[in-house]
Amino acid sequence: MTADTSTTPAGGPGAGPARTRGLDVDPATRETLEDYTLRFAPRHFRTWSTGTVAVSALGGIAYLADFAIGANIGIAYGTTNALWGILVFAVVIFATGFPLAYYAARYNLDLDLITRGSGFGYYGSVVTNVIFASFTFIFFALEGAIMAQGLEVGLGIPLWLGYAVSTFMIFPLVIYGMKALSTLQVWTTPLWLVLMVLPFVYLVASNPDSIAQFTAYRGEDDLGPSLGATLLAAGVCLSLIAQIAEQIDYLRFMPPRTPENSRRWWTAMVLAGPGWVFFGAAKQVVGLFLAVYLIANVTDGASFANEPVQQFLEVYQGFLPGWLALTLAVVLVVISQVKINVTNAYSGSLAWTNSFTRVTKHYPGRLVFLAFNLLIALVLMEANMFDFLNTILGFYANVAMAWIVTVASDIVFNKYLLGLSPKAPEFRRGMLYAVNPVGFVSMAAAAVISILVFFGGLGETIRPYSPLVAVGLALVLPPLLAIATRGRYYLRRTDDGIDLPMYDEHGNPSGTVLTCHVCATDYERPDMTACVAHDAHVCSLCLSTDKTGEHVLPA
Repeated sequence: MTADTSTTPAGGPGAGPARTRGLDVDPATRETLEDYTLRFAPRHFRTWSTGTVAVSALGGIAYLADFAIGANIGIAYGTTNALWGILVFAVVIFATGFPLAYYAARYNLDLDLITRGSGFGYYGSVVTNVIFASFTFIFFALEGAIMAQGLEVGLGIPLWLGYAVSTFMIFPLVIYGMKALSTLQVWTTPLWLVLMVLPFVYLVASNPDSIAQFTAYRGEDDLGPSLGATLLAAGVCLSLIAQIAEQIDYLRFMPPRTPENSRRWWTAMVLAGPGWVFFGAAKQVVGLFLAVYLIANVTDGASFANEPVQQFLEVYQGFLPGWLALTLAVVLVVISQVKINVTNAYSGSLAWTNSFTRVTKHYPGRLVFLAFNLLIALVLMEANMFDFLNTILGFYANVAMAWIVTVASDIVFNKYLLGLSPKAPEFRRGMLYAVNPVGFVSMAAAAVISILVFFGGLGETIRPYSPLVAVGLALVLPPLLAIATRGRYYLRRTDDGIDLPMYDEHGNPSGTVLTCHVCATDYERPDMTACVAHDAHVCSLCLSTDKTGEHVLPA
């Protein structure tokens, strides 16, 4: 049997649903077909080119939080320590993000589905979904706060009202799923690039002394080079490690890799996957540069040097009329906030929905958790989280690093070097154990111990080294536990009951179409298992919502 492409239209993901044979489809199935929420992304749905996927994915890193993070760590630890911290951040992010991005692009799965089969188990990965959902509402709140600052400066809107505006305007933009998001990202990226790069280039060209001021800056506490300060700065930056999960929400729509497109495929995967960190690190450096400029050259500049809207406004005013400078600064902030927060809201709603569906076996609809995620973000904004940014991000970084590095370690060591974890990812209920101690225990231990270190629970001497503790434990524990358990908790069963190949001749997921006997909808081979009780096939979502377990294959 070959893949059915008769309903595949032009225009990319979101344009063509699976076939439903003319029957009414239940609401859960219909909504997940918009962008294959909670599912493997099938071949007929992935009609984007590799370049379009890359541009869409990189559009999601347009956030201004990097400018605030760079400014904050520079003010706290000085330029030298901040730059070394940013370098540590970039190296760790790229090294850990590469295997995850490859798996997402190669096998067309989001990070939750990858995590299930990479050491956590079917229910064990629920906790990582909560970690990722936390990432989305923390950074939604951070970006929303930056936008509110822009609205206050440009339009005189009070901060509390600006927080609400920046939250509620996102909801309608995210309702329509990945197709609408990709269009938004592609069309807004050129303007965003011009507005962001132009003021920095002008400042360097017109004020060369700013470079010397930048390199000499020692922070508010007059700190020299220090390993401890470098690692504290890196810890704040590493809170962004979970950004790879949002990149993966786009990368899972990569087209199949073939000999003809192999070079383009690898280039797009690297740039849009772990390569996002190069752009993120550059923005952090620019944010630090602009903050130092304001502190050194603007009256009372230290009071607002970490606010991106003020950074750009001050530079724009150097070569533009006041009204135009203010307009462009506000436009930049709004575009940046919308570009990233539609992704934050979308990815967060998927994470919450996925966890809830697995635990309760009921699909409530993604929009319920979209609203829930936005509400949490609004509460954080109203609580003025911007004033406690370093502490919040430093704490979160330890948890996020424990998760991401654990999954990366399992893929690199347990799958490829030791062969104790199956190389092909598995995510379907019935095929996995409920909890796999290899990943779950590794992540829990790395997170708990690094958090204790971060808050000084194991002594002030090692407190700055919590990022190293999180990364080190998460890197080493998965292979040790896989060896100790002999890899027995990865697969509950190895046969899914379907006598058809899972992959094509190039190693891509098969495009063969099968019909789910529960929802009467056609899905591709990787999304399906056999249902022995009914001598038929059943899709992954129907397995997830099966309250009685009658469709789940026995151990």
